[in-house]
Amino acid sequence: MLTRRHFIATSGALFSTAMPLLAQEAEPVVETAAAPTPKPAPKPRPPVSNRAMWDTWDARVTPANYDPFTTNPWGFHPRFLPQLVEANEGLTPGDIHVDAVARYLYHVREDGTAMRYGVAIAKGNLYEPGTYTIKRKTKWPTWRPTKSMIEREPEAFEQYADGVDGGPRNPLGSRALYLYVGNRDTYLRIHGTTAPRSIGGRASSGCVRMVMAHIIGLYDEVATGSTAHLYPAETITAAS
Repeated sequence: MLTRRHFIATSGALFSTAMPLLAQEAEPVVETAAAPTPKPAPKPRPPVSNRAMWDTWDARVTPANYDPFTTNPWGFHPRFLPQLVEANEGLTPGDIHVDAVARYLYHVREDGTAMRYGVAIAKGNLYEPGTYTIKRKTKWPTWRPTKSMIEREPEAFEQYADGVDGGPRNPLGSRALYLYVGNRDTYLRIHGTTAPRSIGGRASSGCVRMVMAHIIGLYDEVATGSTAHLYPAETITAAS
């Protein structure tokens, strides 16, 4: 006959062996190291232009024995070489006029004449005629394609999204005149080009291109605050 004492003793024996078994069967707790927080990618440095190289670069893009009126190693039509011409009456000295039909840029002088240069203009409907203010000008500028340029031609421009340092391989070339409407930068430029054979054609993504040696000569004659008139490609300019 099982007495109460015998039952308690027997029950204690049963459960006393169960607890260690449960402890042995429990999964061991394994501590794992927290994954390291990834470091953000370093920001690319902004493009720069090395002032110490400007004179060297000027010499590199200026042909030997350079005469702006006759020197033409680029092989374009001689009519696109710089020429001094008579300006029409009533034009403001210092202003620039771009004849998009003939592909000429005129810079009006105080004596009633104008220096005429051959240029290339933008492709198709990328050319934007209008009246602009030259609010800034730069030697050996840096360059970064606009968002619309990258979206339009990613294969051509996406690789330059972080910008290009100033220098002879920069698409803006040796000099750039920055065109504004009021205080708004239009991202249109009159600038040098690494493709001088494009002069006389339609080649750019919106800007007016000049031979690097030619715009070096023009640059010092143009004052900030001057007006640039870009005429429609269907009409001729009032400058001559």
